[in-house]
Amino acid sequence: MKIRIDIDCTPREARSFLGLPDVEPLQKQMMEQLGEKIQSYAANMDMEALMKMWMTGGLKGMENLQQQFWAQFAPGSGKKDT
Repeated sequence: MKIRIDIDCTPREARSFLGLPDVEPLQKQMMEQLGEKIQSYAANMDMEALMKMWMTGGLKGMENLQQQFWAQFAPGSGKKDT
C-alpha cells in the first residue's frame, strides 16, 4: 500500500508550519555585510603588488609554471615529456 501526500506551499509557509525560525532577515544582513567586505577588499587591492607576488621569478617563473602545468597532462596523454 502506498500513500502519497502532495503539499503545495512556499518555503516560508513550510518553515512557519513546522515552527522553524524565519532566518530571512539574518540572511539578508549577512549577505549585505559580505558584499561590503568584498567591495572594501577589491577597493584596497594593489594590483601591482599582486602581480609582483605572482610573478616573483619574472619570465622564468612563468616558464616553470607552464612546465608544471604540462607535466600534469603528459602522463595521461601517452606521450613522453621532452
